[in-house]
Amino acid sequence: MADTLDVVARSFNINNKLGPKLEAAAEQNAILRIGWTNAGDPVPKNGELGLCPGIPKGAKIRALGTLGSWTAAFGKGGSFTIQGDSGSFLGAANNGNNITCERSAGNYAGFCMNEGKISILDGCGDDLGSFMNGGLIIVRGNAGMRVGGGMSGGIIVVDGDIGNDPGAGMTGGKIIVNGRCPNPPEGVVLRPITEDELSQLNKQIDDDNFQIPNDSICLESNGLSPVADNRKIVSAGDLSMIGLVPTSAQRNMPYATCDTVALLGERAESNTPIALPLPIIPYLADGSVLSEKQKDISKLLEKQPFMVSNNPRIIDFLNVEITNLAHASYALEECGGAVVDMLNMPSMNAEELDGLLVAIRSLLGQEKPFGFSDGVGRIESLHASAAYHNADLVICTIEDQTGISEAASLPLIGRSSKANLANTYTDSGIAIGFSANAEDVAKLCAAGLKFIACTTPTEDYNQIADWLSDIHIKLSSILQRLGIESIDTLSRQNLRALDYETAAVSGLRLSGYERPLPHWFAR
Repeated sequence: MADTLDVVARSFNINNKLGPKLEAAAEQNAILRIGWTNAGDPVPKNGELGLCPGIPKGAKIRALGTLGSWTAAFGKGGSFTIQGDSGSFLGAANNGNNITCERSAGNYAGFCMNEGKISILDGCGDDLGSFMNGGLIIVRGNAGMRVGGGMSGGIIVVDGDIGNDPGAGMTGGKIIVNGRCPNPPEGVVLRPITEDELSQLNKQIDDDNFQIPNDSICLESNGLSPVADNRKIVSAGDLSMIGLVPTSAQRNMPYATCDTVALLGERAESNTPIALPLPIIPYLADGSVLSEKQKDISKLLEKQPFMVSNNPRIIDFLNVEITNLAHASYALEECGGAVVDMLNMPSMNAEELDGLLVAIRSLLGQEKPFGFSDGVGRIESLHASAAYHNADLVICTIEDQTGISEAASLPLIGRSSKANLANTYTDSGIAIGFSANAEDVAKLCAAGLKFIACTTPTEDYNQIADWLSDIHIKLSSILQRLGIESIDTLSRQNLRALDYETAAVSGLRLSGYERPLPHWFAR
């Protein structure tokens, strides 16, 4: 762990030093060097990860050594050359960089690439160009399995052999191979390259030392790729059979003030926490709705952080996933925090996650909160990963196609939180598949969750404002009825299962029986 922390710290240090120099170097047409002393003596890097994210247009960087994952990701049009090997996700989410790796690269090179050029001179791993939408990738040497998997545009050129399932799930773009190529999967056709394609590609590559031969083959979609069934499997229930009851506290007066604020990102070190006026993080695909000029601006909505995929405000969390990854660098500089949606990202090991976090947090700002979200079916690994990477928040998503109900998820989240998050500052939340009301918020907070993520009932500014106002009024009324002054005081003592089935799966006290069902005491 100490070595890992040291690598992460060194990586952040390099990015922090590079940041102020990039624009000045671009104006002077100078090359910034990583891996050499000021006197020019080589000091190769070894394992640093997430280096040089968001290289701006005109900036030039040259690195020496073996670099880790997520190197030169989120590019904005600069130039990056590594004299050595690179780990996974080289040039991921490239939005204009010209990247050269003079030796080999790991898996997922050019992942979610949108434009630009990546040249790898000594082969690469699996999933080259996965989900790329545009740009050019050139690999000299062999490439692994699933080259161009899920790609919708762009061109991949491999001057060597490739592994199984080339182009799996591709809907656009081309894969050019000068070497052995297995039979492509359903939905992908293999054909000879045409003279016009050959001429245009060699002109685009523009390299006197490398030309695509005329006996190369081309892989492309035939437009008949199998369509995945994306129908959502919803959870098996809701929260209607969980009740809220008072304990020994007396009912508060209706004019008593109730505290409904939740703070996220209260780390031990210096940081900028985000305050939630209500313990919810509503989700919107496009945050521009929240920035529209309104005659009657809602003060509550103006201060309530949201989770958005695009156009965040300075207080909002950016939901980072495949669909917005290529343009995330711009949004990360404008938002208040970030959440990596692991349900909609490739599986990553600890090193690759560290690389992603270094890249994201270098653009976001290390003082801002970050976290992960994943399905309830992976709750243990989600919480363990959040604790390992010192995340500020973690969100358990109920609608993960397992069908596990909200009531059944409560003991799963509770046990995992106790086992993995007990000695951390990571705040645990839940994402439900419907728009929450005040009772839903109170019940989930009483179950030990810090906040609730949910969709908004509409995308209209005024209606969202009315929804938040209604939650605030009714939540305060619920707390007054229960004799509670702060949302933080709610506990499982205030919850009752209203039917046998809910008590059986949730471990809550059954109303009337006033204790959990006997099987919850069995060892």
